[in-house]
Amino acid sequence: MADLITVEDPDDPRLRDYTGLTDVELRRRREPAEGLFIAEGEKVIRRAKDAGYEMRSMLLSAKWVDVMRDVIDELPAPVYAVSPELAERVTGYHVHRGALASMQRKPLPTADELLLSARRVVVMEAVNDHTMGLQDSAGQRIAIFEGFVDHANLGAAFRSAAALGIKAILLSPDCADPLYRRAIKVSMGATFTLPYARLEDWPGGLDTVREAGYNILAMTPDEKATPLDELDPGRFEKCAIMLGSEGHGLSTYALRAADEWARIPMAAGIDSLNVAAASAVAFYATRPRPA
Repeated sequence: MADLITVEDPDDPRLRDYTGLTDVELRRRREPAEGLFIAEGEKVIRRAKDAGYEMRSMLLSAKWVDVMRDVIDELPAPVYAVSPELAERVTGYHVHRGALASMQRKPLPTADELLLSARRVVVMEAVNDHTMGLQDSAGQRIAIFEGFVDHANLGAAFRSAAALGIKAILLSPDCADPLYRRAIKVSMGATFTLPYARLEDWPGGLDTVREAGYNILAMTPDEKATPLDELDPGRFEKCAIMLGSEGHGLSTYALRAADEWARIPMAAGIDSLNVAAASAVAFYATRPRPA
């Protein structure tokens, strides 16, 4: 059973994991370096626990203690009970859901491991705000994304990938963190269950994808690209779907590395979709079809 500890000092060193949660640059540096991430809200905390992440501690306002009682009783991590006002002073914002947990990160798999048995993957590049290629033990699918602009786009893409059968995700080295608080929240915990890896070399890491037998499909609004619904479905049997950043799309390097370019047909006057929406369309259009 966890210890329930009432804390009244916002500078208490035991609350350090929760300080400055609105400072994106600080958290981006601290969380991976210290091997932690923050889960926010009852559902997300439970999903992180169920996904096998070890809990370091919980920070709860009083009314959430009873709601989380079964988790408190099950896990040995300390639980800090605080007032809503103190929680806001520590974190930097009003904690609407009243429950936060500091979780221990797991070691990431390598890209080679994810590419070994998956059928489709997604790759992302240079996402400097927080967001993901994928695998599955049955070898059903990986995804490659390149560069989402913010945490919400990343989380939404993870959620779409989980819903539409993507089984793995690959990130360029400077891509955002899928375990950043906002990405987790928008993904509804999908960032806990979809395996992902970092391509340590960029764009050289795409050679690893191609050598593993994947057809690299670059998503771009360029008019020279083939409409997605005109591509031979056979090209999706073992493919890596690349998606670029919100503002600039895929880099020239990534486009040159692709085997083919694909675009989503647009009505007159609309040049592109938000990258989170585009990812859902691409995942749906490339899904396995019955013979």
